[in-house]
Amino acid sequence: MPDLTEVRWHGRGGQGVVTVSALLAQAALLDGKHVQSFPEFGPERAGAPVKGFTRISDHPIEIHCQVYHPDVVVVLDPTLLKTVDVTEGMRGGDVLLLNYDRSPEAAKKEMGESEAKVYTVNAKRIALDVLGRPIFNTAMLGALIGVREEASMPSVVKAIEERFPGALAEKNVEVVKRAAREVVGAE
Repeated sequence: MPDLTEVRWHGRGGQGVVTVSALLAQAALLDGKHVQSFPEFGPERAGAPVKGFTRISDHPIEIHCQVYHPDVVVVLDPTLLKTVDVTEGMRGGDVLLLNYDRSPEAAKKEMGESEAKVYTVNAKRIALDVLGRPIFNTAMLGALIGVREEASMPSVVKAIEERFPGALAEKNVEVVKRAAREVVGAE
């Protein structure tokens, strides 16, 4: 893993992009890493495209700008694939993680050629099964941990338990662990 990892999150207003970016940062902080977490949005309304950013490093982070060349892009809302260039700034070998109900190969075909390593997880299904609601930001966090352990699972669990009360924390931990197991990468 490189010294500095930059993650860009794509979703829509109200889907928890800011929350999930902060949860990843908190978990990495619990692991002793240096972190930044910040959103990019304007006066958008619920449902408008939103970006969040997380930086994680073993050393102090001295840059304070948007992430232009992410190592990882996580897409919470697959409808954004038709309206937003989620691969902007990605280089060959970077990770593209999608909330998608089909295979990574199907995602690559829909998006066109990409040099990114594409992973998919049906985060919506996991959220509906466990939470009973289509709130899938923590599922995408779990999938990210399953693909690249940017924070340890115990620290992710602790960050969730600090953020959510009682039974809600327990259910979100279940979502994270299930997504980490179910994420699939392109062959």
